Amino acid sequence: MSTRLVPGDWVDPATGAPLGEATLLDRIGRGRVVLAGERHDDAAIHHWQAYVARLLHDRHGCDRAGRMAVGFEMFPTRVQPVLDAWTRGAISSLEAFLDAVDWKAVWGFDPELYLPLIRFCRRPGVRMLALNCPRDLVRQVGREGWDAAAERAAAEGISRPAPASDAYRRQLAAMTGRAMADPAGDPEAARRFDRFVMAQQVWDRAFACGITRALTDAEPPAVVLGIIGRGHMAFGNGTPHQLADLGIHDTAVLMTGSAEDPFALVPGAADAVWRFDA
Repeated sequence: MSTRLVPGDWVDPATGAPLGEATLLDRIGRGRVVLAGERHDDAAIHHWQAYVARLLHDRHGCDRAGRMAVGFEMFPTRVQPVLDAWTRGAISSLEAFLDAVDWKAVWGFDPELYLPLIRFCRRPGVRMLALNCPRDLVRQVGREGWDAAAERAAAEGISRPAPASDAYRRQLAAMTGRAMADPAGDPEAARRFDRFVMAQQVWDRAFACGITRALTDAEPPAVVLGIIGRGHMAFGNGTPHQLADLGIHDTAVLMTGSAEDPFALVPGAADAVWRFDA
């Protein structure tokens, strides 16, 4: 699969004005975290993410310093040893890597979509980070609430999420078609929605905790690139909100957009947007 980027241009979603690459890098290059949002089944977005990875790698001179990490929503933390083996060259083929991480079970999307990113992580000085948590932990929180799963979450390295903002709750309702019930009128429906929001926040917090652990290592990376679904980062909600609660405030959010897919073009959705139709 080619890693050629689909033609487009950076724009500032606050104004719609073009952003040159130098301006973009000046805007995001001093931060420790850059989140590149995706739709999981869109090959063009994954090519774009690989392009962002190369920009950051060159910006930070990571061939020399060995200080870049790429964190993946796709991988649960239990497969971190496999990611480490891949980046140091101990796994010889992509087929062996995909088997070792149990790709079909842990993610299931066409692996071809992610090969530009996976191959990128074989570059010198790049670490891969597994950011996800067990799905049944998320389901347990959705059924029973956070307190019922808190001990297990702690064992996975996930602390209690910061409360969701009203804006995030509205965003999740709009994205999923779920109704935000009035607690006074339908308390049971309101409880179900609250638990749905908390379940989403388990993922948000898991990603944020994984990134924070990398940044607080004895030898932290200069930058962490997060490869995460865009619903977990838009408008500074989700993972950026949880990172801020953990003391990480220098997070940049990048997404893609077009006339046919205008989600990220709303002012405030991202710090910069790659417009495929620019």
